[in-house]
Amino acid sequence: MTQRHRLSGIGIVLALAALAHGSATVSAAENPATIDATTLHHKVLTGYQGWFRCPGDLVDRGWRHWSRDGRRIAPETLTFEMWPDLTEYGPDERYPASGFTYPDGQPAQLFSSVNPKTVQRHFEWMRQYGIDGVFLQRFLGELRNPATDRVLENVRASTAATGRVYALCYDLSGAPKDKLYDTLVSDWKRLVDEKKVTADQRYLHHGGKPVVFVWGFYSDRFGPALAHQIIDFFKTDPKYGATLIGGCQWPWRSEKDPEWARAFRRLDVISPWNIGNTMQVDGQKHAGTRQWKDDLAEAKRAGAGYLPVIYPGFGWTNLKGPASARSNIPRLGGEFFWRQFTAVADLGIDMAYVAMFDEVDEGTAIFKVSNAPPTQAHFATYDGLPSDWYLRLTGEGSKLIRGETKNQAAIPIKP
Repeated sequence: MTQRHRLSGIGIVLALAALAHGSATVSAAENPATIDATTLHHKVLTGYQGWFRCPGDLVDRGWRHWSRDGRRIAPETLTFEMWPDLTEYGPDERYPASGFTYPDGQPAQLFSSVNPKTVQRHFEWMRQYGIDGVFLQRFLGELRNPATDRVLENVRASTAATGRVYALCYDLSGAPKDKLYDTLVSDWKRLVDEKKVTADQRYLHHGGKPVVFVWGFYSDRFGPALAHQIIDFFKTDPKYGATLIGGCQWPWRSEKDPEWARAFRRLDVISPWNIGNTMQVDGQKHAGTRQWKDDLAEAKRAGAGYLPVIYPGFGWTNLKGPASARSNIPRLGGEFFWRQFTAVADLGIDMAYVAMFDEVDEGTAIFKVSNAPPTQAHFATYDGLPSDWYLRLTGEGSKLIRGETKNQAAIPIKP
């Protein structure tokens, strides 16, 4: 075991943050100001999955979220759509993907989210491109996996080092309904009491309370009584209460079940999941944003905030198979993405959720992706645009939503 594998946690990331390692380090003159952690207003936060694992990383659990077979990675086992651009990653951040080679014949590698240096690199990019911070995804079915807390510690250290903010986003997908509430509540209490996450200066607060995002308020997944139970806990508990963002179905306003309809309107902030919701504009797929005006008005009537979801495109042919190509959503060189920022600005909304920073599985990533991926399988690319194009666009969209630039239909920057 190398020295790199013996070191872990906040200490190593803070130490790494003090070093100038490669192009991930940005000079002080280029660093935007430390982000205000007391409010959601004027924020663009991106989802951070942090779920990628590789053989030989700090937990050594195999190819998690790269391959459907943890023991090997091959063209027929792939579960991700885009190959990350590892040009700037250090040698100790690259894990060999045996059997895959780049077009020039060089061996291909992938990254692990439990490597603190890699998470630090990602947050340095956020600082460099003016992205405020993240909703760190926390999956109820993965809470017993030690890697889950390890990634949390990496994010805590990296936000401290870069001045970004973070809040937890619990994903309810796949959790047993009879254990969902207890699992969620016990984990949040543990993180508050033992990990002291809400005492972090970089943990996002709003309305004087820590922010908790709970994703999965879908009326076809469990009954409204459970939804109200979750909402009651976060709204009323004197010690563990929080400002609750609820990730819900995009047609939430038309819900027929009166108790579910009431539950949606009890959320502190409503955030309908919009990925896959499209409309036709000049014969092209664009994100469905026409409902946002009425969503915003209804949220205001309920006394809630409204957090729209913005995404750059979509595709999951490696995850779901070639037949799923019909659900692909082209990025249109960034136009698909930019139109959503302008729609948010048109409505005077001052916050947005970009999904996602690192989600190459479903082709929604905004971080650096390779335009020259391995040749052994099909991968989506940024169509020749710079690998940082979507980081740059997110930074420009953040300026727009903060009111620092004027709204315009055309993308305001050039590749």
